[in-house]
This record gives sequence, C-alpha cells and structure tokens, in this order.
Amino acid sequence: MIATQRGAAFLIVMWLLALLAIILGAFALLARSERLQARHLYDTTQARYAAEAGVHRAVFAMAIPDPTQRWVPDGRPYTIEFGGAQIEVEVTDETGKIDLNSVDVTVLSQFLMGFELPLDEANALAAAIIDWRDPDDLVTLNGAEIEEYEAAGLDYGPRNAPFELIAEVQQVLGMNYALFEQVAPYLTIYSGLAMPNPSFAAAPVLQALPGMDPALAEQALAARFGFDPVLGGDPVAMPDGTPLVVTAGSGTYSIRSRARLPNGAWTELDTAVRLGGVPISGLAFSVLRWQDGAQP
Repeated sequence: MIATQRGAAFLIVMWLLALLAIILGAFALLARSERLQARHLYDTTQARYAAEAGVHRAVFAMAIPDPTQRWVPDGRPYTIEFGGAQIEVEVTDETGKIDLNSVDVTVLSQFLMGFELPLDEANALAAAIIDWRDPDDLVTLNGAEIEEYEAAGLDYGPRNAPFELIAEVQQVLGMNYALFEQVAPYLTIYSGLAMPNPSFAAAPVLQALPGMDPALAEQALAARFGFDPVLGGDPVAMPDGTPLVVTAGSGTYSIRSRARLPNGAWTELDTAVRLGGVPISGLAFSVLRWQDGAQP
C-alpha cells in the first residue's frame, strides 16, 4: 500500500516537473520572440530615420548655390553615412519624367513600346490616357471614352480632367498592374512639360524622345553619369546639341533614399518634394509624395 502511494506520488512529481519544464520552455520562447520583435522594431526605426536623413541631405545638396557642389538630379546615386548606416540617395528632377497631364500621344506611345508593348497596344493605351485627361467626350484615334469603358464591362469612364495621382493611370482602359509597376517610376504630374527634359531623364524616357533609340539612350546615359561637375571636362550633349548635364534643377524632385545598417537591416523611402519654405511646418520643402518602402 505504502509502495503504491509512493509510486503514485513519484508519478505526480514527474508530471509536475514535466509541466513546469513545458511552462518554462514556453516562457523562454515567448521572451525570445519578444526580444526579436523589439530588435526588429528598433532596427527598422533606426533604418527609417537614417533614410529620412538621406532625404533631408538631398534637399540640402540641391539648395547649394555652387554648381560644382550641388548634386546632379539625374538619378545618379550618392552615398553618405549617418549614424553608422550607409545611405544611397538618388535625386531625379521631375522634368525628366513623362508628365501624364502634358505629354503628347507620340512620345507617350514610344515610351510605352519601350516596355515591350506592341505598337497597336501602345498607341491605344497612349490615346486612352489622353482621353482620360482631356475635358471632352470625343474619342482620340485608338482611344477610349465612356462607350469603350462600358463595352469592356467597366462601371466607370474617363475622368475628363487632369490626373491627380500617378496611381490613377491604373484605371485607364488598357493599363494593367504589371505594366504600371514598370512605368510608374518614370511618370509624374508635376512638371507640366509636353517633352521630358533629357538632362534628367532615365533610359526608358530618353529612348522615347525624337531621334533616340535604346542603344543611343544607353550611350547618352553612360556619358552623362560619367560627367563629374567637380572635375569638369567636355560637355555632354544630345545629337542635336541639347545639353545632357545640367546641375540646376527645377526645384521639384523625386528622392529615393535607401539606408542599410551594419547588421543588414534596411529600409527605403520614395518621395517627391518641392523646394521652398513652408511657414506652417518650418520645413525648407513641401512633400508631394511620401512612400515607405520595404523593410528587412
């Protein structure tokens, strides 16, 4: 009887010890998970503020009066260090992009074909973009007004007013998300130019300009990036003599700032800003677009 009781007590103690071990293990796992989450939050916050510092550094660099010290806003990368983080910053003048509210159908169609869109589809999409922004209900050649949207089974039609957001172009008949992701970095609504400025244009935009092709655009881009305002040298120009290196921008820029910490954590900011004092906020620029990118 006593032996049986002792055996039962022993089993109870063993079960209690096993249960205690499980509880302690769960607590240790929970504590480790919370520590990792806290570390992740700390790293991403640190990286984000470093990326934000990159944006402010770019604004400061674009306001420098000396053209040899001012950054060139043509998308070339600049590397800086802040708080132990390595930051890569690219500044692109908005006049070097395709303005959805101003570009003509020819340049727009040529630009779209640079993304492997067939000629007929590029012409149709370019015309549909024009029809989206123009104030009338007259169909541009190959374009789309309300009847074409209804025929496609859509319950909306063109705005018949200027684009208010770049993302709005996704609603245009013929546009899909995969294509939008490819073209979005080269689109703007802030320049007001029918023809992008080649001094700040990326390769897909350059090759859409009259007299250019992909090979010539790549050559022009390589020559432009190879020109250092500090060192000087022969000016880089388009075949027609248009300068390809201009350090003075329009004052409205896209800034992409990517910060990486020594442990590999990183984050990216994609912004559009316009230089000029903002009395209410006290900032030296106004924010037109601010998008947080991916984190580790």
